[in-house]
Amino acid sequence: MAKAKKGNEKKGAKVFKTKCSQCHTVEAGGAHKQGPNLHGFFGRQSGQADGYSYSSANKKSGITWGDDTLFDYLENPKKYIKGTKMVFAGIKKPQERKDLIAYLKSSTV
Repeated sequence: MAKAKKGNEKKGAKVFKTKCSQCHTVEAGGAHKQGPNLHGFFGRQSGQADGYSYSSANKKSGITWGDDTLFDYLENPKKYIKGTKMVFAGIKKPQERKDLIAYLKSSTV
């Protein structure tokens, strides 16, 4: 992960609201939308949220979600997991990804 500023949780909440909340929820017991609920996904292998229908590419990727894997994935999901059904172009700005990860770390535990 690029060594710049740490992520800003408050800015990350704004990123989540504008770019992620249409398809994802973060609260415990939250509903799956077009994408899975993200509660508890840090440290979990991709494709493991109960009750969500993942692509086989996602289930077979073997990725465990953490700061580094998420940082790379969020830049270009379709390139990181070829065959994913996530229809999101990605977040090109490294600081914006760090902010989002800071928010996700605090809001999904």
